[in-house]
Amino acid sequence: MDIFLLLLGFVFVCLGIIGSFLPVLPGPLTSWFGLLLLHTTKIIPMDWTFLGVTLGLAVLIWILDYFIPAMGTKRFGGTKYGVYGTIIGLIVGLLSPIPFGMLIGAFLGAFIGEMLFDSKDTNRAIKASFGAFLGFLASATIKFSIAAVYFVLFIIQFWEYKSVFF
Repeated sequence: MDIFLLLLGFVFVCLGIIGSFLPVLPGPLTSWFGLLLLHTTKIIPMDWTFLGVTLGLAVLIWILDYFIPAMGTKRFGGTKYGVYGTIIGLIVGLLSPIPFGMLIGAFLGAFIGEMLFDSKDTNRAIKASFGAFLGFLASATIKFSIAAVYFVLFIIQFWEYKSVFF
């Protein structure tokens, strides 16, 4: 059972890294579940402080993830239409087969949303689209960094007890 929990935890930590770029998976939270699964084995001692701090950080990043792209759009002069366009563009870009579809989708979605709001001001629409793009990149970078740290923590804790596992 411990080997199963170890492998399942490893899958969750890897999914957390992938989820840093996909809007359907909460990256750091998924990685945290991998750490939790590792700590539920009989081999690794349960460290509630460690799990509590990492959970708090994962939840904070998960909440901020909803505000950072919107803040980027707003900071560069965008409206709610640009924010909604960014979200729709991210989903369409995710489902499209083109490379970097999510980045292109975020940019184009914000641009189309802003053009629907005011079709005469293309400079503001481009500026807001750039803000949405930067917000998405900032959010993805933060999520990836935390998920990568959780991956490293998982490997370090496993490596410490590897002789007991195998």
